[in-house]
Formats: sequence, structure tokens, C-alpha cells
Amino acid sequence: MTPRTPSAVPAAPALPGRPCSIAAALHVVGEKWALLAVRELFYGNHRFDRIARNTGAPRDRLTARLRALEEAGVVERRAYSERPPRYEYHLTEAGRDLAPLSQALLGWGDRWLMPEPPVGLEHDPQGHEPHPYDPAWVCRTCGGEGRRADLRIEVHSPGWTTEGPTAP
Repeated sequence: MTPRTPSAVPAAPALPGRPCSIAAALHVVGEKWALLAVRELFYGNHRFDRIARNTGAPRDRLTARLRALEEAGVVERRAYSERPPRYEYHLTEAGRDLAPLSQALLGWGDRWLMPEPPVGLEHDPQGHEPHPYDPAWVCRTCGGEGRRADLRIEVHSPGWTTEGPTAP
């Protein structure tokens, strides 16, 4: 993950409970239609009609989610027709950074919810044979796989511990 300067980071939304990047992320992409729209953009479907058809989202809800994703900097609209005005949706850098989340949800759903995976990811690196994609969570510092047993949580929010707030 590329570090960002404080001026490049938008103000975190005021949310109840523990200050948390997961809560802030879910505030933007935690609604089903938002994540399914992002899935369709990863699949290369950029036009509203295809996104609506492939997600099954009600058009008014999808419109609202795409607007919210645009306001959050996850997607951008690009004009493809002036008369009538028509737009395509494309992932921004922030949107493309959701790829590991999408892959994790895909893998979890394949393992725990689906009798057969409805889609698969193939890794097709240049100079190597294509093969089924089997991602791993890897530490960029040491190259080791990030297993839960090897991770430690450090709370940086003043007034909070892993158990909750320090003051009642």
C-alpha cells in the first residue's frame, strides 16, 4: 500500500463506536449494491444498463450507489455520448485498490457458500503458463504470509484499547 500524505486523505466520516478504518470503508462500500457495482467494473462492464442488469439492483438504488462511490473517489464518470449525454463508470486508483477485498469475498463465497464456484480467476503472467489464481496475504517488508497467529493489533486511537474505550 502506497502511503498517502495527510492532505491527500479525505476527512474520516464521523461514525459511532470505535474509530476504525473498517467502519470508514464500510461506510463507503459496505452496501451490497455498491460492492456489486464495483465487481461489474472489475469485470469490464462500464455502462449503467449492464451494471444494472448484472447486479439486479433497482435502478434508483444503483444510481444512488454510483453517485456515492463517485463522491467518495472510488469511481469516476466518463462521457461517451454528448447527444444524449451518456456516461460510463470507471474505477479510480482507490477503486482498483478494492481488488483484494473483492478477491477475498469471492474466495470466501466459493469456499463457504457455493456448491461450485460460478467464476474463477486465472493468473496469466507474461512468460509463464496461465494457472488458477491462488492469492495469499503477504507482508511487503519480510515477504512472509500474513497468518492471523503472527499478527498483533496495535490501537492508535487515543482513549481506546482492543477491548473498547478506556473511559466510560
